[in-house]
Amino acid sequence: MDFLPLFFDLRQSTALVFGDTVAASRKIDVLLKAHCRCYSIAPTCNEPGLKALEDNDLFHHLDVVTDELWDNAQLVVAASGDSTLDEQISEKAKLRKLPINVVNRADLSSFIFPSIIDRSPLIAAVSSSGELPILTRLMRSRLESSIPHAFGRLATIASKYRDQVKTSLKGINARRRFWEKHLEGQFADLVFSGREKDAEDLLTSAIASINSGEITNDGEVYLVGAGPGDPDLLTFKALRLIRQADVVLYDRLVSEPILKLVRQDAELINVGKERANHLVPQESINDLLVRHAKAGKRVLRLKGGDPFIFGRGGEEIESLAEEGISFQVVPGITAASGCSAYSGIPLTHRDYSQSVRFITGHLKNNSCDLPWAEFVQPNQTLVFYMGLIGLPVISQSLIKHGMAESTPIALISKGTTREQRVVTGTLSTIVSLVEAAKLQAPTLIIIGEVVNLREKLNWKSEA
Repeated sequence: MDFLPLFFDLRQSTALVFGDTVAASRKIDVLLKAHCRCYSIAPTCNEPGLKALEDNDLFHHLDVVTDELWDNAQLVVAASGDSTLDEQISEKAKLRKLPINVVNRADLSSFIFPSIIDRSPLIAAVSSSGELPILTRLMRSRLESSIPHAFGRLATIASKYRDQVKTSLKGINARRRFWEKHLEGQFADLVFSGREKDAEDLLTSAIASINSGEITNDGEVYLVGAGPGDPDLLTFKALRLIRQADVVLYDRLVSEPILKLVRQDAELINVGKERANHLVPQESINDLLVRHAKAGKRVLRLKGGDPFIFGRGGEEIESLAEEGISFQVVPGITAASGCSAYSGIPLTHRDYSQSVRFITGHLKNNSCDLPWAEFVQPNQTLVFYMGLIGLPVISQSLIKHGMAESTPIALISKGTTREQRVVTGTLSTIVSLVEAAKLQAPTLIIIGEVVNLREKLNWKSEA
C-alpha cells in the first residue's frame, strides 16, 4: 500500500494552491468543500477563482507567496502546469515538512487527492495511488451507481436515535443487529423514497417495542461457502455476512483475497485441515462454534467451495442444532463448477456426458474402497476432490475396472485464482505429466470425454 487513506478535519487549516490551471481549480473546489482556507498563488485569477472570491470568504488570491504564509500553511498543492516550478514547490514543501500534492506526479507528492463519493456525513474515497486515474474514475462510477444519493440522509436520521438505542439495548451485539435490520430494511427504503417522517415513526416504534424480546444478545453462526478462490464468485449474501462477523473460523482453502473482506476488528481463527495434518480437529471446531455463539458473537464458519459438498458442514450444524444455536447456511460455488468453468471444461454436454458424479479422492492409507465399477459408465463425467496424492490409485483402479486407458483426464491446480494451472492427458499418461508439472494442492480431477472440449474450444493451458 503506497498511500494510506486518512480523513482530516481541515476547517482550521490553510492550503497553498499554486497555479491557475483547471487542475488547480478542481483542488481548490474540493478543499473549500472541506471548509479549508485556500490561497491561490498565481499571476492571474481564472474565472472559477473570481467567482470563489465573490462567494466564499475562505478563498484568497495572491500573485506571490510570502514566508509568513508558508509558515502558516498546513498543506500545499502544486498545479502550475510547469514541471520545473512544480518540482521546486515540492522540494520547498518537503523541507518545511508540509504535506505536498503535485498534480499527476505521485513521485513528487507526499499525499494524493482521492476520487470522492460524497454522501455526507458518509464519505468514500477511491485511489489508484496515482498510477492510473482512469481506473479510479471507473471505480468511483461503479460505487456512485450502487450507493443511493439519500444514503447521507439515512445516516443523519439514524444518528438522531443512536443514544436512544444505546440506552434501550445494553448489549453491543443486540444494538448491532437492531441497526443492521433497520438500515437494510423498511426504514432505509422509506428514507430513500423521501418519506422521512414515516421512516422516523417506524424507528421510534421499533425502539419502543425493544423490550418485547425480539432482539437478544444471543449469538448466531453463519456457515458460508467461500467458493473455489476467486472473490468475485461469492454470493451477495455471503459477502454481507462476511462483513458482519465478529469471529471467523476459516479453512486453508479460503483464498487470501476473500479473507481480506473480513472486518478488520473481527477475530480470525485458522482451523484449516490438510492431508495428515488437522490443525484443529473437527470436534474442536464444533466446540469453538458453540462457545463463541454462546458468548453472543456472530460467528462466521468460512469454508472453501460449498459447505455441504465434502465440507463437513452437516456435522457442524448438527452440533449447533443440539445446542439450540441459531445458524444460517449460505451455499458457495463448489470447486467442480468453478474450476471446470475457468478451465473451459463443461461438466455435462449433450453429445458426451449426461451425468456428473462428485467423488472424494482423499484415500485414507492409500486404500481404494470405492465402488469403482459404478464409475465406469458411458457418457458420464467424474470429478474427484482432493485427489492429487491418490491420483495413481484413481487412474489405475479405473483402468483395472474397465475404463479405457485413452480416457481424457484433467487436473486443475488452484482453480479460479491467478495461480490456476491445468494439465490434461489420459488415464495412462496423467501421472507422469502431473509429476513433471509439479502441481500443488488444492487440485481437482475431471475425467471424461468433456475434457477434450477444452482443446476444441481453444482454451489456453496455464501449465
